Amino acid sequence: MNATTATHDIVVLGAGYTGMLAAIRVARRTRKLDTRVTLVNPSARFTERLRMHQIAAGQELADHRIPDILAGSPVIFRQATATAIDPVARTVTLDDAGVLRYDTLVYALGSATDTSRVPGVAEHAWTLNDPRLARRFSERLTEVAAARGRVTVCGGGLTGIEAAAEIAEAHPDLTVTLVAAAEPGAMMGDRARAHLNRALDRLGVERRVGVKVVKVLPAAVGLDTGETLDSDLTLWTTGVRVSTLAARAGIATDAQGLIITDPTLRSVSHPEIRAVGDAAAVTMAWGRIHGTCQSGLPTAAYAADAIARELRGKPVRPFRFGYVHQPVSLGRKDAVVQFTNADDTPKRWYLKGGAAVFYKESVSSSPVPAFKRSRKMTAQVQLSKGGRATRKTA
Repeated sequence: MNATTATHDIVVLGAGYTGMLAAIRVARRTRKLDTRVTLVNPSARFTERLRMHQIAAGQELADHRIPDILAGSPVIFRQATATAIDPVARTVTLDDAGVLRYDTLVYALGSATDTSRVPGVAEHAWTLNDPRLARRFSERLTEVAAARGRVTVCGGGLTGIEAAAEIAEAHPDLTVTLVAAAEPGAMMGDRARAHLNRALDRLGVERRVGVKVVKVLPAAVGLDTGETLDSDLTLWTTGVRVSTLAARAGIATDAQGLIITDPTLRSVSHPEIRAVGDAAAVTMAWGRIHGTCQSGLPTAAYAADAIARELRGKPVRPFRFGYVHQPVSLGRKDAVVQFTNADDTPKRWYLKGGAAVFYKESVSSSPVPAFKRSRKMTAQVQLSKGGRATRKTA
């Protein structure tokens, strides 16, 4: 770019883990170019999705404000919700009646728990989609605990496991039931999974495994076995939905609404758009990456670096990523960490107990400091590129 070139506008939609890093990093990497980076998000508070189960259990967490995190960076923060994208005009319409023009768009709108597929979930179950709802859930949880009531956590994935353990530890008078279609921790090795189950037993978490919830009632959940479980509070942690913004704009998406990307994370239909994190359908040679902070931050860092290289006329190599671990908190005093191969299958090695607690806390607390470091330096956020497993692109 030279003195006669117009400002290159980079707009980042979403200020979760991936959007925040992408905005700060691309602003720094293009600081000597004529660029303007705008970050759009509905809330001025940065949500630590990795800690939502802690809020649900009644813990007070740090209140991270996006303008504070961005302080010292040239990123412009726009508190608004994107309501439409026009990929032909290259504009984003906001709910405050504003319109942003972009030359490059980073789509980082993430995902949320899907409450639409099972009758009664939207009306009668709680989710961890929003910290304000999680806080209200914790208040209701205290009331139910005082009456020695019952709480049902639906979903045996990592979020469901962490939430059930956290709630049971914080409120030992509650009866906590985890309902899961598959065995909790099924992705782990035998020894790590055994420790997980011992921890749930110690905390008194009841499990109903191999069953599905087919309906949620005001004070119960119905199972596909025909049974009905009493439930004073129901927490729904299974199923994922993404924003329909991309699909409505005519951007190529898969059946779930994720933007289909090429090996450099560009939209296959609109290469001026890069999708990162949960909003992107990213494929390695061994298969599709599933949405986690572990994979999301590397996509954000890569997208920022790729945009900077392209603006300088430099070649961009394909994105490579490999999983390293599956850290799971089991309350505040226990955890288990399964180390993995690049494709997320378990290795023999794992951590448990105090060492795993320290490891898990280090992982959960690392993003915000990484954002702040990224204002002044290129912070390392990727542990592995996958080695041999990713040298051949899909």
